[in-house]
Amino acid sequence: MTLACCWRETAAGIQLRVKVQPKSRRPGLQGLVEAADGPRLKLAVTEAPEDGRANKAVCLAVARAFGLPGGAVAVEHGATSREKTLLLAGDTLDLITKLEALA
Repeated sequence: MTLACCWRETAAGIQLRVKVQPKSRRPGLQGLVEAADGPRLKLAVTEAPEDGRANKAVCLAVARAFGLPGGAVAVEHGATSREKTLLLAGDTLDLITKLEALA
């Protein structure tokens, strides 16, 4: 399974489907995981899912992984769920190249 299955191109950048594990001892990108609606990129953060702290941590972790400013990543769907869709704003080809490098 490749990372191509968990993202799609949009006019503003790419949508990335992730499954978040809050309050993790080992934060970071952890490969692909199967979800009910298809594979997602698994991402662990140390923050608790309270007051939006885990969502902020997810956005910052993905921004760092892609070399983007923190404001370039936002939770588009699933703010209160572990399964989220993130919007990564930027040059689509550059983002896809960086995503493929993570694989």
